[in-house]
Amino acid sequence: MSKASGKSVAISPFRSLVIDLLHFCAQTPSVTVDRRMKLAPLVAARQMCSPRPMWTSLFIKAYSIVAAARPDFRRSYMTFPWARFYEHPKNIANINIRRQVDGEDVVLQALIRSPENRKLSELDGLLRHYMEAPVEELPCYRRARRMSMLPWFVRRFVMWATLNIFGRRRCHNFGTFTMSSVSGEGAGILNLMIAGNSMLHYGLLDDQGQLDVRITFDHRVLDGAPAAEALASLESVMLGQILDEVRAIAKAQPPVCLAA
Repeated sequence: MSKASGKSVAISPFRSLVIDLLHFCAQTPSVTVDRRMKLAPLVAARQMCSPRPMWTSLFIKAYSIVAAARPDFRRSYMTFPWARFYEHPKNIANINIRRQVDGEDVVLQALIRSPENRKLSELDGLLRHYMEAPVEELPCYRRARRMSMLPWFVRRFVMWATLNIFGRRRCHNFGTFTMSSVSGEGAGILNLMIAGNSMLHYGLLDDQGQLDVRITFDHRVLDGAPAAEALASLESVMLGQILDEVRAIAKAQPPVCLAA
């Protein structure tokens, strides 16, 4: 009986983009801080809503509120023609969205400007559009597809220039912060590589309404203490402004009539 042999598998255009981005992520000295947040009141309020706001929407808005008050969380480290920080005037959230394209799992980058000024229902609607609309309708898909068709050395030069020269373009293409979570698949990410200022990610809720929330950040831009303070502020916002909005959503919904 002959032995089974392996085979070569071609790298898809979208996977090539991931590899290109990781090439630059590997050059970022990143550090992660975490905080166990006690969110039981928010869990209870969310359960009273129908439909329930997505946790991604809650965290995006809360983190944007924190970052709006902290200019250092909207800064990027630029290297050319001299080392400097570029500070963007507004938040732009970059959310990793998993989609299927021709039978392949791909990650699209959904960009949402000024999430702190949007209602949770609006954020939910935007995220669901990115998650459910035909990929051909999504600008982020079309942009990624065009980029993936370029020769590898052109792709990497464009990425390098965007990340290191043009601060405004960098924020419009990659966001001022990134949001990623695999909690929907029953897991949490512990270690991440980033290309931007910071990435917010979180684990799974336990029976007491607690979960671990993490910020992975560029250590050239931020230190551990400010990142830890931002996590504390994030928990306060989640149990303050976000909780108030979720309770308002639940209160505004018509009562459910039960048949006799």
